[in-house]
Amino acid sequence: MYAVIKTGGKQYRVAAGEKLKIEQIPADIGSEIVLDQVLMVADGDTLSVGSPIVDGASVKATVLAQGRGKKIHIFKMRRRKHYRKSQGHRQNYTEIRIDAIATN
Repeated sequence: MYAVIKTGGKQYRVAAGEKLKIEQIPADIGSEIVLDQVLMVADGDTLSVGSPIVDGASVKATVLAQGRGKKIHIFKMRRRKHYRKSQGHRQNYTEIRIDAIATN
């Protein structure tokens, strides 16, 4: 059984027991959260697709960690113009474990 959820402007395919890093959400470590924007639920041969979300479906997850991703470096340069610009960025994330996928 798996589901497609939407959180933080992105879509994720999740199954029970998986760990994944999503965009940061305000939750304490160890707390349980409910993700209710479920776009699709598949259980064997049965497939429920919402328009846009599946009614009554939800995904329960546990927050494992809050952190920051690897640093990416942005470097801009114009040749022969004496222009150089360097910048870095680290994206915040929340690591969760999917506990259960509930349908109607």
